[in-house]
Amino acid sequence: MPNFTAFLSYVLISTFTPGPNNIMSMSNASRYGFKKSIFFNVGVFFGFFIIIVLCSIFSVSLYSLIPSIKPIMTGIGAVYILWLAWKTYRSKPHSEGDNQKSTNTFWSGLLLQFVNPKVILYGITTVSTFVVPYYRSFLILIGFSALLAFIGFISTCCWSLFGALFQTLLMKHDKMINTIMALLLVYCVFTLFL
Repeated sequence: MPNFTAFLSYVLISTFTPGPNNIMSMSNASRYGFKKSIFFNVGVFFGFFIIIVLCSIFSVSLYSLIPSIKPIMTGIGAVYILWLAWKTYRSKPHSEGDNQKSTNTFWSGLLLQFVNPKVILYGITTVSTFVVPYYRSFLILIGFSALLAFIGFISTCCWSLFGALFQTLLMKHDKMINTIMALLLVYCVFTLFL
């Protein structure tokens, strides 16, 4: 049985922290408005879902071919989460100049997922560390993929709707917020080995 507290902590921190999806969602909403930015967010949802399904297939195949891979995948996942904790702790808030040019379309949101290293690493880490060791059913994997994609969609919508508020909050209290998020990520690593 997976540790759902660690799973949810990792998923929420990884999904709601700044990354290409969230920054582009915030940028699109500030340029076009929330309603017109929703197509980009829907594209992110479907691209995210496809990436997580592919990560699930990859992880299940790897576990089936090499059953002893679980400790190695857990170790790799733990190292990545610790690296993410370090980067989160050391990160600075994004400024307006950090926003990338983006288009406000479904296809740009969908295709971004295939070149977004944060989503790909997130998918492999989440599925191989928190899902595949406990569940292998196709329907359950699709369910987790849909859940993770939906959480990603909620995240991009929040960044679209409240982007300016989040940006101000992150700039004002960035060290405290980053420290809390980093410590929660370290907690996730600790629970992997319990």
